[in-house]
Amino acid sequence: MSQNSPFRSFPLLLIAAALALPAGSALAQTGKPAPKPAAAAAPAAAAPASNNPVAQATLLGQFGDWGAYTATPGGKKVCFALAKPSSSADVPANRRTAANIVYMFISTRPSEKVKDEVSVLVTGYQFKPSADASLSIGSSPFVMYTQNEGAWIKNASDEKSIVDQMRKGADATVKATTSRGTQTTDTFSLKGIAQALDRVAQECK
Repeated sequence: MSQNSPFRSFPLLLIAAALALPAGSALAQTGKPAPKPAAAAAPAAAAPASNNPVAQATLLGQFGDWGAYTATPGGKKVCFALAKPSSSADVPANRRTAANIVYMFISTRPSEKVKDEVSVLVTGYQFKPSADASLSIGSSPFVMYTQNEGAWIKNASDEKSIVDQMRKGADATVKATTSRGTQTTDTFSLKGIAQALDRVAQECK
């Protein structure tokens, strides 16, 4: 599978459905190509909007700034560590509101033999088409490709190194451009990520 394949975005759509993101979410309604199992996500994606973004996922434990969760979107078990930014900044300033929540996921899907896939999901806006984002841990930058409301590591072979650095680091910063041209910077505390990932690994072996 190509590292930039749109199929890679499908698991994030399933997780978004499991988290009961608002039905108006562009990710929940995306028309991106996806494997045939995408049909299984339709009932969950049509679920009513929830003020609690993890309403349909099970919290395995909260570790510092990271939660460990499990869900079964489309009948397939997934486990993931999730966090929201500890700080955010926009240029021009204040273009995003409190409703524009950003999430970072590190997902494991045993049925697909996927472990520790790093992705970012934004809500209420989309990334600029054909524009890459970046993820930096300390002085180490990594390119992310974007599609609609999601961003993924461009070179999937970097993910093991990224996760290893995140386990040891203090924070991770994601920089991107929205479809309106706003330059966004979201910084995620990495406090508790190692424990959250260990719990995810216990649940999804």
